[in-house]
Amino acid sequence: MMLINGQPHDSVSAFDRGLSYGDGLFETIRFEQGRAPLWTRHMQRLAWGCERLRMPAPDIVLLWQEAQQVTRVQASCVLRITITRGPGQRGYALPVPVSPTRIVAAFPMPVVSSDLYTHGMRLHCCRTMLADQPLLAGIKHLNRLEQVLARAEWNDAAIGEGLVCDSHGNVISATAANLFAVIDGITVTPAVDRCGVAGVARAAMLEAFPNCQVRDVSLDEALCASELFLSASVRGILPVQAVGDTVYAPGPVARAMQQHWRELGFAVECA
Repeated sequence: MMLINGQPHDSVSAFDRGLSYGDGLFETIRFEQGRAPLWTRHMQRLAWGCERLRMPAPDIVLLWQEAQQVTRVQASCVLRITITRGPGQRGYALPVPVSPTRIVAAFPMPVVSSDLYTHGMRLHCCRTMLADQPLLAGIKHLNRLEQVLARAEWNDAAIGEGLVCDSHGNVISATAANLFAVIDGITVTPAVDRCGVAGVARAAMLEAFPNCQVRDVSLDEALCASELFLSASVRGILPVQAVGDTVYAPGPVARAMQQHWRELGFAVECA
């Protein structure tokens, strides 16, 4: 089910700036039995993104009401909230007044094999790099072309994700997940102040595991890590089994974060 500005619909204006310029934000939220354990974190990031893009923030109470409406027929599902700046004339100048477009839609939960949570997934090391842009770093804006190009680099069903670096040779994330590593016994996650997305699952893990360091992580460091694993708001905590020919084994930190994920109110498996 999909609501556009509160009404059942499946299309927007051809003049919408989300379509013309990627001028907007989105959140992808996992619902379990009518609950969204990370809802508050998603709303905080959405409000932060609206402030960064100089857009009016949506009414959070209204978003929750619409989320309940579109998810009520599915026990477990993925909710996507998209907020654009709305329709505007040709050109980059901000429209006055602004009439944001609000899209709230529910989708079936993706099927992720329980084997991936137990043994880990294989990653492709992407050639596509993320460009530095501190003004957009961290927020979940609509322009995902770097991720689209990175994901287009492989079609092997045995590879579940891609490892993406910045132009300085630092690992940033997977194409659709944040990254954690255990390096010399210390848990680290890459900084996302120049590029990348500050994931809400990542934020939940940083709060629960305060000894985790946030810093630049070189590709060489990541490839030599004793543990490598991903965090994502829909799929949860996924160990990495291999990046190319470099092999890893799921370790105690990944298992501890999987346990915390369960305690937040999620099943580990999506299947």
